[in-house]
Amino acid sequence: MQIDAIGASLGSQSATSNNVVSQDDFIKLFLAQLTFQDPLEPINNEQFLAQMAQFANLEQSRQIHESLEQQSFMQASDQALSMIGKTVEVATSSGNVLGTISAISFSQSGATLTVTQQDNTFISDVRLSQVRLITE
Repeated sequence: MQIDAIGASLGSQSATSNNVVSQDDFIKLFLAQLTFQDPLEPINNEQFLAQMAQFANLEQSRQIHESLEQQSFMQASDQALSMIGKTVEVATSSGNVLGTISAISFSQSGATLTVTQQDNTFISDVRLSQVRLITE
């Protein structure tokens, strides 16, 4: 999930399914290894404990990553909410535009703003990263 910050774009942190081993995948691989191991050369205890420690570290890293994503999302949401009614300069494809934040919507991808321009026209689906300047 990508979270926008004011004035900066964060790089995409999306992972492709080819590069990610989920907890279930790891357990399946581990059980397959135990099931089909060579009976004449079974896994020794040191290897078994090392693999379990790696799994525990992987799970802790996953939980920390998930917690940080949730915290970033909450901070970006709080940041967006604090902008309601503020005059902003927004970067658009046609240049920078001045307007007032009149509405905010939230989705899995983050907050999107609706900016009311001085001529009462609306610009919708503005990302936080498009905001260049905030004034009172």
